[in-house]
Amino acid sequence: MRVLAFLDGTLADPDTPHIRVEDLGLMRGDGIFETVLVADGTARELRPHLDRLARSASMLDMPEPDDAAWQRAARTVIDNWSGTREFALKLVYTRGVEPDAEPTAFALGIEIDPKVLRARDEGVAVVTLERGIDPGLAERAPWLLLGAKSLSYAVNMAAGREAARRGAGDVIFTATDGSVLEGPTSNVIVARDHTLYTPPATIGILPGTTQAAVFRAAERAGWSTKIETIRTADLAGADGVFLASSVRKLTRVHTLDGTPLPDSSAIHAELAQGYENLYA
Repeated sequence: MRVLAFLDGTLADPDTPHIRVEDLGLMRGDGIFETVLVADGTARELRPHLDRLARSASMLDMPEPDDAAWQRAARTVIDNWSGTREFALKLVYTRGVEPDAEPTAFALGIEIDPKVLRARDEGVAVVTLERGIDPGLAERAPWLLLGAKSLSYAVNMAAGREAARRGAGDVIFTATDGSVLEGPTSNVIVARDHTLYTPPATIGILPGTTQAAVFRAAERAGWSTKIETIRTADLAGADGVFLASSVRKLTRVHTLDGTPLPDSSAIHAELAQGYENLYA
């Protein structure tokens, strides 16, 4: 099932063409997006997602998103969804068509990939792949758009294919100095001694909406949380390694670069339940 809405709140047929072939989002990947988890009619962390959409738009020198219009489009999709109790809500915003470059914007509700649902329950095998950047590059070269959620996802998709060739289901990107960055579509969370760690967004990674929610839930349950550098070498000795994203929620990493990690299923169950309790 799919539900498509534009920013004026009107519905459209997703099987009918709506985007011009010259759209810069298609031709150059010049645009941004957000993916929001909708569960039982509620868009989880919609406010942080819209704030991040505005942040990405600023980084790409795009017009500031119309917050009220995006909320209206999201609500239209949610109110007209009649499929599964959980689905992914895509908010897509492109630069549009030259020369006037009127932005293209829409909200699309789609079903969640069954592979993602299985990974929530079973965990996932991950490989580490070098991203080719150092932690200071984002500050030195803002034009590289590190930390923006742009439509230019070719590298991320290529990393996923490389993981599959290596017999894994996902990736953790690493920096040139051996520190942990993020996954192609997720943030990395490490558990050690009843403390959760995640790398700082200042190194050029996407600030995580779900990661932030998991941290809030963990703090309620008595965990400590820290945003600081994680060394790749430290992953194998952690109490648990997890990937966090909207549709993935909190997914346990059970194998890293072909080597099984310590069983973190009990930690995962506690943290995942705490996350769900935020929305109960």
